[in-house]
Amino acid sequence: MTSVADDAERVATIKTAIRAESERVRARLPWLRHQDAIGAAIMAISVLGMIVSGWAYVAGLIPWWVCVPVSAIFASFIHELEHDLIHTLYFRKSPGAYQLMMALCWITRPSTVSPWTRRRLHLHHHKYSGTESDLEERAITNGERWGLRRLLMTGDHMLAVLLRPAMMRETVKAYIKAQQPGSRDEVDMLIREQRRSFVPLSLVHYAIWYLFLGYHGVSLALGLAGMPIETSAFMQLVDTTVVVWLAPNVLRVFCLHFVSSNMHYYGDIDTRNIVQQCQVLNPWWLWPAQLFCFNFGSTHAIHHFVVNQPFYVRTLTIREAHRVMRENGVRFNDVGALRRANRWGAAPA
Repeated sequence: MTSVADDAERVATIKTAIRAESERVRARLPWLRHQDAIGAAIMAISVLGMIVSGWAYVAGLIPWWVCVPVSAIFASFIHELEHDLIHTLYFRKSPGAYQLMMALCWITRPSTVSPWTRRRLHLHHHKYSGTESDLEERAITNGERWGLRRLLMTGDHMLAVLLRPAMMRETVKAYIKAQQPGSRDEVDMLIREQRRSFVPLSLVHYAIWYLFLGYHGVSLALGLAGMPIETSAFMQLVDTTVVVWLAPNVLRVFCLHFVSSNMHYYGDIDTRNIVQQCQVLNPWWLWPAQLFCFNFGSTHAIHHFVVNQPFYVRTLTIREAHRVMRENGVRFNDVGALRRANRWGAAPA
């Protein structure tokens, strides 16, 4: 058992080493100083990549099973850009460009909550990681026991709410309380913010997605019963929309949420101790999921120590960061946390 002073010293050692390595990388690659241009270029390439992939599917050049993963990979780059934007790493002095980037993040990834709402949730997550009020992580099933229910909720924000309404209400209450609103108006504002977080794009996404699943479920059942139905022009349009826009994000979100919810600890940690907030989760068998969330399991714990690195710089520091993190108590591949409902110690009774 280490003391609070020991843990604080370990955190400081890790932060110093990561920052020093980041500076070495930047000195070696001076073009990294063009941070706004790099962010804009990654966004442009990623959006164009999704458009070209979708066009190739519509034109009959590639099948759906190529279009969906290819677009999901491009969308994973955009997720990393949104994460960087939340920490104001691009266009800090150009609000118009910043807001355009945020809007593109949501348009290309409509299954997520509004990035403007997520900004507050994510900054709160850094302050209260692993606690009851950590709405961002609790919403993606961190702290839940594994089973069919958690599996269904992992890739579906709506099911994550509908399958545990009481827990989500209590988490939202804890989140609002931790925000320390000074008046009833501020409380109402926070409540309205949560209610609006799915409007309009996320609601559009789930309306089309559930229509797609319901229609094809019924179609399959009728086909097995010897009463096949012919797909209408409208449903053909729905199917195309799902392949080029929605399904890539369903795949990406499931992979990201599986990795993220299991690399963060919950419940029995000292949230002030960054060593206990995350593990590095990168076993070989997780690589299919890592492919669609930009190696999140390897890099996100680094971010908890140094938040102002763009994702590509964080990736370039990974070897030195992992070395110093391992030497100073950060856990690596604690797969047992999946059985312990993401607890640091024993599973809850």
